[in-house]
Amino acid sequence: MNASRLPFSTQTLDIDAEAEVARIVAALRAQLRGSLRKRGLVLGLSGGIDSSVCAALAARALGPQNVFCLFMPENDSDPESLRLGQLVASTFGLKGAVENIGPTLEAMGCYARRDGFIREVEPAYGPGWSSKIVIASALTTSGYNISSLVVQSPDGEMKKHRLPAPVYLGIVAATNMKQRTRKQLEYYHADRLNYAVVGTPNLLEYDQGFFVKNGDGAADVKPIAHLYKSQVYQLAEYLGVPEEVRRRPPTTDTYSLAQTQEEFYFALPYDKMDLCLFGLDNNVPASDVARAVSLTEEEVGRVWTDVAAKRRVARYLHLPPQLVSDVADGDSL
Repeated sequence: MNASRLPFSTQTLDIDAEAEVARIVAALRAQLRGSLRKRGLVLGLSGGIDSSVCAALAARALGPQNVFCLFMPENDSDPESLRLGQLVASTFGLKGAVENIGPTLEAMGCYARRDGFIREVEPAYGPGWSSKIVIASALTTSGYNISSLVVQSPDGEMKKHRLPAPVYLGIVAATNMKQRTRKQLEYYHADRLNYAVVGTPNLLEYDQGFFVKNGDGAADVKPIAHLYKSQVYQLAEYLGVPEEVRRRPPTTDTYSLAQTQEEFYFALPYDKMDLCLFGLDNNVPASDVARAVSLTEEEVGRVWTDVAAKRRVARYLHLPPQLVSDVADGDSL
């Protein structure tokens, strides 16, 4: 398809939700019966749109009795995440369990390690403080991501600190323990039940590396990784995902201060990022993309530069373990 010859607008990514759901459901059934040879599916429910849609798809593909959901709050989680996740499970008749990973993370030093790095730029940081990492907009930085730490003191004072690379990497390394701990529990329950694990990234997240390697990036099936996030919302409406979940702004729910995904990673809100990504991949002129997303052509160019930079980072995240020489797999024995 040469998308540059088609009218480009906010409707470009509209899909036939009924047909797409049928295609994904058929694929999940075939994957479990075929290469995976598993009885059902396990997934973590975060109260966000992606995991909610994956839960609905899993229930439709296998029946709710063959889907097991996990709710995995920790010390920094928004209580709404647990409530909305349980609402989704109830909506689709799914069984599950709450696994509070806060004590595990505490024992591994997740919070202490993170706070130690934070104190390198804010020495007073301690109990009662909150924090998050934000990036400067790619629209103003020509594709170079400049990270800063926002902290809030117990009396409500907000401060922002530019992060040296070692401090940024240390904070992220510590917080990545959260995603890896959750995945460990998903695989525990999958092994216990002889189920497969569902990964929930959409195309935007998968393409741009918005996941933790061997954390939320680890899975046996990724049923929505080919769909733009705006298309995931279309499936959510068709599948009957609760309106509260569909209205909730996308969030990382990783840091103790509220944080949107564009604050932490993406240059734009998801609907505009989807169109920019589609335009780049389908040779749509920058002028057409700019008109659709209400940006200038120069700003679209900066978003595309940021996309390319994140794709370079994502190559490592997508790589399988590197071998010295090829090793035969089971299919070739």
